[in-house]
Amino acid sequence: MGIDLILIALVIIWIIFGTSYLRWHPFFVLLISALGLAFLLGTPLQEIPGVINLGFGKMFQNIGLLILFGSFIGSALEASHATKTIARSILKKLRFLPLPFVLSGLGYLVSIPVFCDAAFVILAPLTKKLALGNPFKRNGLSIALSTGLFSAHVLVPPTPGPLAAASNLGLTNLYLLLLGGGAFALILMFIGAGYAFYLFRKKPHNSEEHIPEVQVEEAEEEHSHPAFMPAIIPLALPIVLMALAACTPFFKTDATVLLTGLIEFCGDPVIALLIGVLTAFYLCLRQKIAIQEIIESGIRQAAPILLITAMGGALGTVIQQANLTQGIDLSAFNTGIGLAIPFLLAAILKSAQGSSTVAMITVSSIMLPLLAAMGLDSEIGKVWVILAIGAGSVTVSHANDSYFWIVSQLGDMTVKQAYRTHTFATFLQGVLGFLILLAAYNLWLLGN
Repeated sequence: MGIDLILIALVIIWIIFGTSYLRWHPFFVLLISALGLAFLLGTPLQEIPGVINLGFGKMFQNIGLLILFGSFIGSALEASHATKTIARSILKKLRFLPLPFVLSGLGYLVSIPVFCDAAFVILAPLTKKLALGNPFKRNGLSIALSTGLFSAHVLVPPTPGPLAAASNLGLTNLYLLLLGGGAFALILMFIGAGYAFYLFRKKPHNSEEHIPEVQVEEAEEEHSHPAFMPAIIPLALPIVLMALAACTPFFKTDATVLLTGLIEFCGDPVIALLIGVLTAFYLCLRQKIAIQEIIESGIRQAAPILLITAMGGALGTVIQQANLTQGIDLSAFNTGIGLAIPFLLAAILKSAQGSSTVAMITVSSIMLPLLAAMGLDSEIGKVWVILAIGAGSVTVSHANDSYFWIVSQLGDMTVKQAYRTHTFATFLQGVLGFLILLAAYNLWLLGN
């Protein structure tokens, strides 16, 4: 095994130890990791600050505005109660479907612009209302929501994890990741929803229903909520614009060059999200909510994530200087099992230190120098790797993950119940999701 790979393993152990046992902030742990690894790799001392600054700035440049704008949209939707409007409208329109699948789908949609922790806080009261005092239904609905939120959080831009992984791997086609990540996240969502449905259908014990009380409360709150269409536009418009921009090569001619140019401008991820921000701000203005408060709230939410992802970019730049293929025959992984490497690395790191974002940043940095040897250095190959990392970064959420405690506390679960439900659900999502991904990857290899 190459000495550089051993050094990377030591850095991973340090990240686990620093974040899980010392409980230091991931930013500081990643900073020490970058400095220490650069020194161990033999980088000249006078060059180490420049390497770290380069990686930090490059990551910030690539995804900084995307994360910030996504945070602004999330803050605006929360302050204007648009999130609850979307939730109630979807529940009413999809009433014919089992509630766990509806709530899981709702979580999938909402967590694209809103961080899953914050989204669960916003929507958790809804699960209690719908459970009507039945603890089995409450647990099932809480798990449906938590797994739905988690699935999109690790796979669909503009959430930080997939954006950082795309930047580390040099993926330029974010539309491809949006399509592939969105489809794979749906698979993870259905896995979580299926298990939640099993919990939901468990036999209740002495449950009491309070239907009139729930109906009165909803009727009182509806006056301060926006209508469904204004509420959904800040979410849907950026996705539509990016999708249209991805289609412009199919109808670009001399006669349509101005139109396609405008569509491509509006469909750029940064501009599309900025348009989403403006529509969200307009929604707040109609409800007399101060935009300054939304901006300050968005910055507070985005700042820690920006610092962690940017410092992860610095570590990634240092890792890129390592020779990870020395002494290792990667030809065996230039096959259908190649995706097992990023999945297992991400699963180990996620389970050990708790943060999905840190797992995605670190593993994507490790994978970059291995892509060519594994035959995964194309744009679609990089997307396959990001999807495998995403599946691994779901596996598993337990006591060292802040999301675990949010789900358990707001879902009124004991720690034991949370391990049996939320932790087991994320295990199923990650492992079954990866097996499905591996099967799809092998079919893709056969077709190519």
